Amino acid sequence: MEILETEKLVEKHFGEFEKFYNLLTERGKQFNLTSIFEREEVYAKHFYDSVFPSFLFEENAKIIEVGSGGGFPSVPLKIVRRDLDFTLLEATGKKCTFLNEVKNLLAFENFSVLNGRAEEAGKGKLRETFDYAVARAVAPLRSLLEYLMPLIKVGGYAVAYKGGNYAEELKEAENAIKILGGKVEKTIEYSLPNSYGERCVIVIKKEKITPAKYPRGQGKEKKCPL
Repeated sequence: MEILETEKLVEKHFGEFEKFYNLLTERGKQFNLTSIFEREEVYAKHFYDSVFPSFLFEENAKIIEVGSGGGFPSVPLKIVRRDLDFTLLEATGKKCTFLNEVKNLLAFENFSVLNGRAEEAGKGKLRETFDYAVARAVAPLRSLLEYLMPLIKVGGYAVAYKGGNYAEELKEAENAIKILGGKVEKTIEYSLPNSYGERCVIVIKKEKITPAKYPRGQGKEKKCPL
């Protein structure tokens, strides 16, 4: 998919995106959801960026988003792909309140909001139950994968949204990918409209069961990355 096709897809659902934009800007500062509020910038950096990889997910895929924050990429993806089944995992209660408000505003079905931490979810009943785990602007890749990979079924995928300078981050994550049972499937590079920057989606396939010791918890994912 080209970014122009993404813009057309968003335009097709413009009414719903405008409802989301208005609520986001109304609640944004109160809930610390975003640092940008100008319409063109929000559409480019949040909406188009989130929607671009929508073609990756098969119909009715079961997806968990880790560190949902303001609902990126989950809300834009759900707007254009109503068939997708989302679970949003967010540690901050007030952000969960906002996400449930979005859910009601846009009449989403199969869109659950959980107040919890990924390092705990990866040890519990959610472990290895999803087709995809997605995240955007959460942590460096080698730390992020320790949150994502335990949640995915064998044969599923981790989808990480990254900036254009992803290459070094991906190289640093090689050991983590191997330990956690993954293999890089593809990297998809694209440019946001109006010179808002380069982006990349990293897709990692889970080929083996993630060892039970991961995620390690107690902040080790970030303090002592694999």
